[in-house]
Amino acid sequence: MVNIPTGPAQYLARFADQSVACSQYALAKLGVDRSHCFLKMDDYIILCAPFQLGFKRAIFLASLSKQELTFFQRYVNGIVGLSIAFAPGKQEPIKLYIRCTLVTVGPMKGRDNVGLFVVDFKNTPDDMASILGNYLETQERFKILSEDYGKTLIRMSAEVAKLLGYNMYATITEPAGSRRIQIYNFNTKKLEHLEAGLAQARTAGTSVAYQLYFKKYRISTAGSIESSTMLPKGIVRTVANLSFSPELAEIVDDYWFHTRSNPSAQA
Repeated sequence: MVNIPTGPAQYLARFADQSVACSQYALAKLGVDRSHCFLKMDDYIILCAPFQLGFKRAIFLASLSKQELTFFQRYVNGIVGLSIAFAPGKQEPIKLYIRCTLVTVGPMKGRDNVGLFVVDFKNTPDDMASILGNYLETQERFKILSEDYGKTLIRMSAEVAKLLGYNMYATITEPAGSRRIQIYNFNTKKLEHLEAGLAQARTAGTSVAYQLYFKKYRISTAGSIESSTMLPKGIVRTVANLSFSPELAEIVDDYWFHTRSNPSAQA
């Protein structure tokens, strides 16, 4: 009979080679205590911030001078200690101390006073495996939901904006600069918006970026123009396909949960 791993072991089996890019969203969901994250090398303690967290390897950022970066090169391939704390949800903080091998030290591209420290874990604590595993499992669920929710457009109105916690403010950014837009319809995979003023119709396939302002999150997501049409009175109607955004999937999931629970609330 085959033993199926459970608990932290199942996450190690499923996600061992995956890692989490530490965006503001990810750090908040993981519950990383940014005041308690540092590397210890002999008598030196370096306050750092997670850049990428995995089950076997992690990358941290630290503010260091060029001279300090050169100095810490001597610890490459040596043993260092990682002290990191998580406070997921309203739980008591989980403080971990992990023995690591320092793989590389070097400046971050374009930021000479920021160092990148790459470390390999000697072992992965069960608590850390559970925290990372839960996060990645949730992201998998949001990706599935994003596909499902991408089949139905939500017509933006004052009532819908209130349910979504949308602040009625969004922008589109392209090489020519940023412009404010008015969202007309949207879902997790598509955005239809209107612009007035000196807006120009865009070529299909053009890459753009969006900022959508909600009370819960300020969402940054990439987009690709599907169509763009000049309407009467100089109004431009644009339809764009969106990249996956866990924040947007979460907000839309909350919206549909609320409307299913309260059918009269759906506009």
